[in-house]
Amino acid sequence: MRYFFCSVVVVCIIWSKSFSQSEPQLIFPDSIGWNVLNENQNISFWVKTTEDRIPVFSIEGIENLNIHFDSLGNFSWKPSYDLVDRVQRSKDFSFVFRATWRNGKRASKTVTFTVNHVNRPPVVEEIPAFYVKQSSLNSYQIPGDFVFDPDGDPIIIKSVQSQLPEGANLNSQGLLTWSPSRSQFSSLKKDAIYIDFIVQDQPDKAETKGRIRVAPTQLDLPPEILILPADSLFSIKEDEPLNLKLYISDPNGDDNIRSAGFIGSDTRIPSGALKENTQLQYEFIWLPGYEFADDIKKVVDVNLTFYAVDKSNNRSQKKIKVRVNDAENMLKKDAHLFQKYRSNLVDAAMLIQQLDANQKKLNQEYKKARKGKKHRSILNASLGAVTGLSPVVIETPDQSKIVSGVGGTTVLTLGTLEATEVIGRSKESIMERIKNGIEIRNRVQASGDEFARKYVLKSARRNAEFDKDIEKLRAVLNDQRIVLLELDSFARNPSKIDDKEIKRHFVDYGEDTR
Repeated sequence: MRYFFCSVVVVCIIWSKSFSQSEPQLIFPDSIGWNVLNENQNISFWVKTTEDRIPVFSIEGIENLNIHFDSLGNFSWKPSYDLVDRVQRSKDFSFVFRATWRNGKRASKTVTFTVNHVNRPPVVEEIPAFYVKQSSLNSYQIPGDFVFDPDGDPIIIKSVQSQLPEGANLNSQGLLTWSPSRSQFSSLKKDAIYIDFIVQDQPDKAETKGRIRVAPTQLDLPPEILILPADSLFSIKEDEPLNLKLYISDPNGDDNIRSAGFIGSDTRIPSGALKENTQLQYEFIWLPGYEFADDIKKVVDVNLTFYAVDKSNNRSQKKIKVRVNDAENMLKKDAHLFQKYRSNLVDAAMLIQQLDANQKKLNQEYKKARKGKKHRSILNASLGAVTGLSPVVIETPDQSKIVSGVGGTTVLTLGTLEATEVIGRSKESIMERIKNGIEIRNRVQASGDEFARKYVLKSARRNAEFDKDIEKLRAVLNDQRIVLLELDSFARNPSKIDDKEIKRHFVDYGEDTR
């Protein structure tokens, strides 16, 4: 039994050896991670077998991957950068390796390679030059054909502040803006400058440096005209001035400007309306005047063409339209309103003078009335209690005369009366006229002072309340009690009352010229 067991074991071992010799195997590198590689990383190895005889090797599944594998088992591969997507980050590739011997034996094995994505920095190629014009806002978009990320990553552009000229700005989208001043442009004409920038991809933040050459424009361009306010249609009134400011610049340099001017469609616009402040700055000031439009043609349109010429006879022009609307002649209106203002104050001043003169006259009459009381009297007798009447005979040399006598009690009173009660007018009437005169004068003075003060400015006289206040003043000047004063109808001519005398009565009177 023991011998038989050993025989079985030997047979089993021999069978196992013969089985392994009949099934050849492919041998690959056995280091950890040997089949994991990055994009653009070289990998090469030699595939071996367990057989001594050399087979013919082949591989499947390498189409369009640029893999080199010969019949002797030599493998080499350098994965391209675009093999793995930036979002996936890694990708597996499986290949089938095969070996074939002449005796018909075959062996195969599937090997999977893991390829990791490798971020590449942005690419900045040689960028076209940025040609700028003087005193103009120049814009330059860094072209995407020259600045890009090979992996398709989002990119941002960062400026190098030390390289940016004063006034220039470069945003994260690659838009460069700059309006060079006259001195900057003059320096630029001598030597071109370079502006450095940095391109950074996201989110790995790989950076590449680039630069832009900035030079003055090589074209002979016409001058440029800037009109402020910037509009093509201006609507004004006849009494409203049009004020425009013109700024002339030349893209090739301000020293290239030769002249500037304007042409108007209406010959009534004077050539002197355009004034030259400097060679590059002009000002247009024009006041149409009240005669420019009339009552029939209420609106007049005028075309103005401003032009500038450089030394190469390049010409540029800008056209605007001015619409002139008919306006009320404020000069005449203000003169008319002032005349109404003055004439009413003249009437008030004349009435005050008449009232003052009448007051003196009434005072004199009142004094005369008071003097008459002292020098004039009348005897007033009345009968008291009469007890009886009897004849009285008085002996006289002449017996022919008989005198009758009255008997009883008789009262005799001697009183005084005002002279005016007997001759002339009543004292009370004079006092009433004096009282009315004083009251009327105070009202006229107060109303005149208020009117003179309120409408001393021409702007106030243009208000609709002006006529209403004139009516109020006239009502005071036409007080019904003035008739009772019996004023002199041959009063002083109001045209002879000058401004000085009006101001003496109404201190706030004055002619406003603003």
